[in-house]
Formats: sequence, structure tokens, C-alpha cells
Amino acid sequence: MVDYVGVQVISAVRQEWIFPFTGLQPAQFRRLVRLVAERGGDAIADGRPGRQWSLDLADRVLLVAAYWRTNLTMRQIGPLFGVSHSAAHRVIDTLGPLLALTPRRRRRVAQITIVDGTLIPTRDHRLAAPSKNYRYSTNLQIAIDAHTRLVVALGDPQPGNRNDTIVYRTSGIDQKLTGRPVMADGAYRGNPEVIIPYRKPTDGSELPDWKKELNKQHRTVRAQVEHALARMKTFKILRDYRRAAHTLADTASGIAHLHNIILAG
Repeated sequence: MVDYVGVQVISAVRQEWIFPFTGLQPAQFRRLVRLVAERGGDAIADGRPGRQWSLDLADRVLLVAAYWRTNLTMRQIGPLFGVSHSAAHRVIDTLGPLLALTPRRRRRVAQITIVDGTLIPTRDHRLAAPSKNYRYSTNLQIAIDAHTRLVVALGDPQPGNRNDTIVYRTSGIDQKLTGRPVMADGAYRGNPEVIIPYRKPTDGSELPDWKKELNKQHRTVRAQVEHALARMKTFKILRDYRRAAHTLADTASGIAHLHNIILAG
């Protein structure tokens, strides 16, 4: 157990640490580090003009991913990398946005997307609100490509007491999906552009068999987005978000990026 700053326990130099703390294979991780460098990761100094980071870029990327994966506190994650908790804060604040998912400029013709929302327990009550899980939460909308299962868009986090049909519009994800066929569950009723399952008639009669069959196919396809949300929540920070709520969008986008790299292989 390391109880002082200065001894680094975890380092990207030792490749056996990469997969447990990022979910990425070493080659994927190296490509990610190069991408962060292209986005300006190497040019950021350690909070003071002229002073460089005590960790190299690969270790800083690993620190951010390990923090997202484990949701350790800053006072726990810092000593594991041989830095103070305040330095760990600065690493996450500066590199987190550079890991964000890049919106795709091109998409396949008639690309079908599936959208769903999930509640992220959030300690910052300036955005979070009491929700159906009895905790202060935010509603995060994600959309995936039905063919590749990759995340293609995220909405801006909204208070958790708002339902999906409203958050679909207020989070801005509807604008990001304009022009694409969008599938969702019945909670998105009221958004005519979204394909939802057939509802039972108000007179209590049964749906015809052909509608039941279409609903069954709809559920099978839509389950993919629930699987994507479950994979993203292997990054435990999305199970209990302790940071300022305004940082959640960048964090979720970065985790979506890592999810896509892992899934694409």
C-alpha cells in the first residue's frame, strides 16, 4: 500500500496494467494515446506556465481511463500514479475532453439508429433531480448504429425527473439524429419521427398478429442499445457520478469513445 506521493504503482509502460484499467488492448491504447496527442494532449503544462506534467501522456491517459473504470476517489487514484490528488484532478479536467467521441461526418445511407435513456446517479444537485430510482440522477440519452452497435450520438445530460420523450428533444440528441430513421421504446411517444412499438388499442382489444410480430422484432433490435448502456456502465463512474455535473457530458462522451474502440476490436 502506497501512502505517500512519489512512488508510481501503475504505469502504461507495463502493458499488463492497460486492459484491466481501460478495457483496451495495448495496441488500441497506443492508438488512443496518439489521437490524444494530435488533439493537443502533449501541449498542456501541469497547471503552471513552463512546468510540464510529471506523468507522460500515456500515463495520463491511463489515469483518466482508470478513474472512469474504477471510480476511485482522487486521494486514491493519485498515489497509484505517484501524483497528488490535485494533480490527478488537473489531469482528468484537461485530458477528459480530449478523449471525447468525435461526431461522424459521413454516415451510411438509411443508417438506422436506436436511442434510449439511462439514469446516472449524480451528486451535483445543480443538475440532478430525484428520479424513479429514488436518487438524485441525470437522464443521459445515447444513440447507437443498429448495424455496428457503435455509439453515434449522446444528448446533453438533463435532470433525472424528466421522461425520455421530453429529454429526447431538450438534450439536443434529436438534432444530431436528424435525417436518420430512429427506433426507441414506447417511452418516446409524442415524437412522430421516432419508430416505437404498436400500442394496445384503447378499447382493450388485442393487437393483430402482424403487429405483435413487428413488436417482437422491434424489441429484438432495440435490445442492442440496452446492451450498449450496460457495457458503458462497466465504467463505474456512470454508476455514481461525484464530479461537477457540467463535466458529465465530456465524461460520457469519452466513455462512449472507449466503448466504440473496444467493440470495434
